[in-house]
Amino acid sequence: MNWQPPDLSSTVALVTGASRGVGRGIALALGEAGAKVYVTGRSVSGGHRTEDLPGTVDGTAAEVTARGGVGVAVRADHTVDADTEAVFERIARDDGVLDILVNNAWAGYERSDEARFDAPFWEQPLWRWDLFAGSLRGQFVAAKLAVPLMRARGRGLIANISFTDGDVYLGQTAYDVCKSASDRMIVGMAHELRKQSVTAVAIHPGFVRTERVEAAWARLGDGPAQVVHSPEYVGRAIAALAADPEVAASSGERLAVGDLAERYRFTDVDGRSPAAFRLEGRITLAARMERLNRVVAAAAQGGAR
Repeated sequence: MNWQPPDLSSTVALVTGASRGVGRGIALALGEAGAKVYVTGRSVSGGHRTEDLPGTVDGTAAEVTARGGVGVAVRADHTVDADTEAVFERIARDDGVLDILVNNAWAGYERSDEARFDAPFWEQPLWRWDLFAGSLRGQFVAAKLAVPLMRARGRGLIANISFTDGDVYLGQTAYDVCKSASDRMIVGMAHELRKQSVTAVAIHPGFVRTERVEAAWARLGDGPAQVVHSPEYVGRAIAALAADPEVAASSGERLAVGDLAERYRFTDVDGRSPAAFRLEGRITLAARMERLNRVVAAAAQGGAR
C-alpha cells in the first residue's frame, strides 16, 4: 500500500476553505494528481488571516502548482452568497465545467476563546449557532451552483467534509444538528442527482493534524499520535473517489477516510494507514474540541508573554 496519484490532469476542482487544514491537504493531493484546483478561503497573502492562523489561499494555490497541478487562489467567504456566486461565475467564465466540489469551509471552531465549545445549549451564544448554520448554508449554495457546471461536463463529484458517528451524540446540540444535517443533505442530493451522473458523498476524516492541532501537539501526548492523520490523507481519499469509474455506487453514503484507504489501498504521507475514526468511551467530540481549544489558547497566551 502506498500513494500512487491517479491521473486527474483533465479535472477541474473547487476546494472551499483551503487556506489551511483539511482543505489545504485536499487541494494539495488533487494538485499532485494533476488537477486544476480553485482554492477559496478568507485568508490572503499580505492581508487578513482568520484568527491569525498560518496559511493563505495564495500559499495553497502556489503549492498546488508546485505539486504538478494548477492552483487558482480566490478570496471568498462562503457564508456570503455573493462571494460564493462570484467563485462559480469565474469557474464558468474560465473553464465552463467543474468535476469536483469539496465543501470543506467550516467556521464553527472560531471564537472558541469566547465561550466553551461544549457548554450546554442554554449557555451557548447564538453566534455559535450562526457560525454552524452559515457554514451549512454555504455547502448547500456551493452544491446548487456546482451542478449546472457538472452537468455540462457529464459527470461530477460533490463531497461534504463532515463527521457523525451513527446515532452517537457529538456532545453539543447545535454542532450535532448541523453535522448531521450536512450528512443528510448528501442523502437528498444523491437522490435528486441519481439521473444526472453526479455523485454526492459525505467524507468523514479522523483526528487530523491541522494547524490548530499542531499548535497544541506538544501538550496532547502520545495518545492522539496513534490515531492522527495528515490533511492530505483526506485529499488522497477524494482523489481516489474522483478517479473511480464506479464512484456513483457510493452516492448518498457517509464514507470514512480510513475505510477509503483500505478500499483503494493508499497510505498517509508517513506510510501509515490510520483506521476509520470512531468515537469510543465517554468523551464526546465536543469535549475533545473543547480540550483542544483550551490547550491552543493556553499556548497562545504563553507565547504572548
